[in-house]
Amino acid sequence: MCGIYGYFDRSGTALPEGTLHEMDRLLTHRGPDDSGHLHFSHGAIGNRRLSIIDIEGGHQPMSGADGKVSVVQNGEIYNFVELAEMLRRDGIHLRTRSDTEVLLALYLRDGVDFVRHLNGMFAIAVHDDRGDRPVLHLYRDRMGVKPLYVHDDGTRLVFASEIKPIFATGVRPVANAEALHHFLVLNYVPPPLTAFEGIRHVAPGGRLSISPTGMVEDQWWRLADIEPRPMKLADASAELLALLDDAVRIRLRADVPFGAFLSGGIDSSTVTGLMSMHMSRPVDTFSIGFADQRFDETRHAQAVARRFGTNHRHEIVSPRMLDRWPEVLRHLEQPHGDVSFMPTLRVAELAASETKMVLTGDGSDELFAGYDKYRDFFHADASFSDDAAFARGYMDSALTLFPERTLQDTLYSQAAARAVSGVSTHDLIAGHLADVPQFDHLTRALYLDSLLLLPGNNLVKPDRMGMAVSLEARTPFLDYRIVELAFRMSADLKLRNGETKHVLKHTVRPLLGEALTDRSKQMFTVPVGEWLKQDLAGHARDMLLTDRFNDRGLFQPDTVHLLLESHIQGSRNNTREVRALMALEHWHRLFID
Repeated sequence: MCGIYGYFDRSGTALPEGTLHEMDRLLTHRGPDDSGHLHFSHGAIGNRRLSIIDIEGGHQPMSGADGKVSVVQNGEIYNFVELAEMLRRDGIHLRTRSDTEVLLALYLRDGVDFVRHLNGMFAIAVHDDRGDRPVLHLYRDRMGVKPLYVHDDGTRLVFASEIKPIFATGVRPVANAEALHHFLVLNYVPPPLTAFEGIRHVAPGGRLSISPTGMVEDQWWRLADIEPRPMKLADASAELLALLDDAVRIRLRADVPFGAFLSGGIDSSTVTGLMSMHMSRPVDTFSIGFADQRFDETRHAQAVARRFGTNHRHEIVSPRMLDRWPEVLRHLEQPHGDVSFMPTLRVAELAASETKMVLTGDGSDELFAGYDKYRDFFHADASFSDDAAFARGYMDSALTLFPERTLQDTLYSQAAARAVSGVSTHDLIAGHLADVPQFDHLTRALYLDSLLLLPGNNLVKPDRMGMAVSLEARTPFLDYRIVELAFRMSADLKLRNGETKHVLKHTVRPLLGEALTDRSKQMFTVPVGEWLKQDLAGHARDMLLTDRFNDRGLFQPDTVHLLLESHIQGSRNNTREVRALMALEHWHRLFID
């Protein structure tokens, strides 16, 4: 796990050395153990390293024998042991036990398609100066577990694992009105957009190739290319169990202490149980809880810990946790209405006090229909007259925070409404759904969430909150083999008779037992709605009912006042709307003001 950064200047103009040092410094939390960068005729690549595998031999950048090909990476290649053995059989000598050297050797052997061999989470930069012109290749892993941002002004492309290092090169932070409109509709900024003008994500499974003559962008892997196939429950379950077991096994490869996040839900419990079967010592597990029993899962996590004999540690958090909201958003760099980032930061701190890496249960809900919204929308008598009706219905009932019509008619100021008059989140969603006509409607909904919600919000959580405290988070459910299996399955294997995650529960019930497997799902969230009525009501008013907020000219003050006060007084539950507006205000104060 690391942070990478660099640039390619098509005119050959070099950035000052001090700028590269500042880019490096801004990523120190992602890699406090080591750093380095290399200059080339048209740019540079650099790395901050969190040493997990081959502590002594994994320094980056790594270069080939003639120095013409160099590579940096952020992430882990879980099948590097098997790939190293394959390379040795081909007569290729490896000097280290580092997965980064495996990347370099594979690129030298196979060229730009080397990435297809990889099972891992990664953002990779390869500089190749062997041909008649230099080229920089940027790659992102299949599901977008690892972040990679770029800014290209036509002359210079700058890239980094986070956005702040891009600002260090002189790029100004300017709010992206289109992205912020989508944020207010969806509660997160959908990739490849970011909240900043001119800065975007590299797509999951994407590759950029930058040379003095321009840039080529393509996809080396696409979720939309998966084809469904008939599958019986018993066969699907057997294949899923084998893949889950192997995904956990290869993610235990580390030369440092590691553990697991354990909420007590089916996903983290499954990961913990499989870890315990592959380890000769008890698993170190970590969780946090709340004094409000409606939101607390502590007892469930403790039951799992007892079942698998883990060394379990947990904490109870208080409303004062929201004091850390600006700190969290500084790491996120974009507005997020999901306040569970704050307890995730706390559990990451708890884990980082004893380990350098954890396994998590992230990704399962989007693969196997784990959220209640799937059950509620795709009920037994659900029918859609056509695909357009499905897209509209699913967006309105399962995705939307502020309806677009509400934004335009009652929340936006006149100026803000004009700025986004041609922007449609509905069209964005419908376009993505139209890309996968081979899937049934439920699988299309899962596709949409895997394409946007996962890299746009849910995977940001373990990456940014873990990296804030130099902790690596690994996600076995997002092993690409499991992803491809899940999207080959039909809807009835995932959601059957109102039961979410049907195939997963069938698969892990012998491991977890019926009580843990079949208990009702509880979202990992913060009781912020209650806090905003009591301890934090004054803070909310200071954020949303002051001149500083109103002077931005984004919203109609009377509408915001009614929305907040009706929540505080208890006449309406506007928790999600209030926290999204507060997140947006925090973000403006941190990055735009």
